[in-house]
Amino acid sequence: MSLEYNKKNITLAKNLRKNSTPQENHLWYDFLSKYEIRFQRQKSIDNFIADFYCHKAKLVIEIDGSQHYSEEGKQKDDFRTEILEGYDLKVIRFTNQQINTNFRGVCMYIDAVVKASLREGGGPR
Repeated sequence: MSLEYNKKNITLAKNLRKNSTPQENHLWYDFLSKYEIRFQRQKSIDNFIADFYCHKAKLVIEIDGSQHYSEEGKQKDDFRTEILEGYDLKVIRFTNQQINTNFRGVCMYIDAVVKASLREGGGPR
């Protein structure tokens, strides 16, 4: 299934790229932008904008700030994940704190998930 997207989100995605959080910038500039498999940042998928997306591994990476810890934030994240998984994507999440305190571990985990996905022919599981 090809990824659908809301054209209205393209401008927002561009603005989010220009105004990324320090944690998103750290992950992008210090790992994903140089990673052997291509990632995109602030990728419009359906009515959402994924922080990072890898087409080849069918992987979405989300970096969660404090707004994601409220009950409402968790419900929105669960809904978003359900929609994205409907496109046969795997969604993994990291907190800002994980990026700040365990950057190497985050990168190692992403690498392991990508490689496992590629061994399995892509896809969420």
